[in-house]
Amino acid sequence: MNWFEIILIALGLAMDAFAVSIASGVTLQKFKFRIAFRVAFFFGFFQAIMPLIGWFAGHQFSRFITAIDHWLAFGLLAFIGGKMIYESTVLEKTETTCDPRKINILFILAIATSIDALAIGLSFSFLNITIITPVLIIGLVTFFLSFLGVFLGDRFGRLFEGKIELIGGIVLIAIGTKILLEHIFGF
Repeated sequence: MNWFEIILIALGLAMDAFAVSIASGVTLQKFKFRIAFRVAFFFGFFQAIMPLIGWFAGHQFSRFITAIDHWLAFGLLAFIGGKMIYESTVLEKTETTCDPRKINILFILAIATSIDALAIGLSFSFLNITIITPVLIIGLVTFFLSFLGVFLGDRFGRLFEGKIELIGGIVLIAIGTKILLEHIFGF
C-alpha cells in the first residue's frame, strides 16, 4: 500500500470525526482555540490508537485466515464505507451530544468516531502492512481535520456535514475494491 492510499484511508476515516467536529463547532458560542485543540487532540489520538489495537489483534489471528485475508479487508472497508454513506443520509443529528466543553462527552465521541479505525487496523494486519506510518498519518490527518471542523462548524454551521461522510464512505469502498481486484487479477 502506497502513501497516497494511506492518506486516502486517513481522509476517509477522519470524515466521521470531521463531521462531529463541525457539529461541535456549531454548539460553541464563539470559536475558542483551546476547545478546538482539545477536540482535535482527542479525535486524532483515538483515530491513531485504534488501528494499532486492531493491527495487533489481527496479527494474533492472521495465520488462521491468510487464505481469505483480501476478502476480509475488502469486506471491512466496504462495510465501513457503506455505514458512512448510510449515516450521511440520516437526517437526525443531535447537537446536544456534541458539546466539546465536556471531557466525558468528548471521550465518548472520540471512541465512537474511531471504531472504524479499529477495523482498518485489522485490515492492515491481514495485508501485512507495517502499522507505524499509517497510524501517524491517520492521527495527524484526523487532528488537522477535526481542528478545521470545529472552526468551520463555528463559522458556517451545517452546510456540508452529511456530504463529508458520504465522500469518506465512497473513498473507503473504492480502496477496498482496489485491494480485492489487485489480489484477484494481480495488478
